[in-house]
Amino acid sequence: YTHFEAIGPVCPVCRGQGDESPLTVQTVVEEAPGDLIEGVLGCPLCLREYPVLDGIPMLVPTIRHHIQHNTAAILYRDDLSPVVESILGDCAGPGSQLDILRQHLSNYCSDHWGDLDPEASENERLSSGAVCRALERALCLDEDVGGDEPVVDLGCSVGRSSFAIAERTEGLVLGMDLNFSMLRVASRVLRSGRVRYPRRRVGLVYDRRDFDVNLPGADRVDFWHCDVTALPLSAGSLGRVLSLNLIDCLPDPRAHLRAARQILRPGGKLHLCTPFDWSVAATPIESWVGGHSQ
Repeated sequence: YTHFEAIGPVCPVCRGQGDESPLTVQTVVEEAPGDLIEGVLGCPLCLREYPVLDGIPMLVPTIRHHIQHNTAAILYRDDLSPVVESILGDCAGPGSQLDILRQHLSNYCSDHWGDLDPEASENERLSSGAVCRALERALCLDEDVGGDEPVVDLGCSVGRSSFAIAERTEGLVLGMDLNFSMLRVASRVLRSGRVRYPRRRVGLVYDRRDFDVNLPGADRVDFWHCDVTALPLSAGSLGRVLSLNLIDCLPDPRAHLRAARQILRPGGKLHLCTPFDWSVAATPIESWVGGHSQ
């Protein structure tokens, strides 16, 4: 509840229509001390409902459409034994939703958390950590880093960057992403102090990675399920926003930049990092920011 009360999310639908209607806790199904694990947030203006699942508020404006098209990722079970998960993966086969989901988790978790894995090889540790290196370079450009104001980490993925920001600052850190299965990994780390994910060895063969991590400042971190082009935050409410390796993964990068600008107060700072690795699979060529002759 700390982030909810301090940052005050607004209805993303009403926000897109020019109204800032604060969300309220409508239903509590399960909670821990100071933490809503499962329940419903509601908008008193448009009456829309937003579920909270595994401690993650799902604050997407097109919530019905999004759930319809991402049911597998949202309902993905991360509590299965490696043996059963392996059989299910073999049955689903290459190119299935399960196969794509596990490959994405493997790639992102390996980069975010591979350097902390006690069973990782030296090569695995050296090949991971790109997001942390990008974050460090971004923060080194700013002499004011380290204050107690809230920081929003847009496109936080499986969460390592959000925890790294908390280690460098003294305020609340809020990680946001649209990929729920990745946020579930981040939420597990937050609430249990354990990293757990399938690491791809070859083909459909995965090794379960499951290990403890010690993350200073983790008590100041939270994760929300949001569309980074339609943020559920009040205009001019933040002084610092990060967007790391994100804009070339979006259908509309300019909408993301506009949304980030809207939530920054005058004089606020956006830390932006991207490899500019444009692909039509993610972004239509007419929406690329550079990377083509026009």
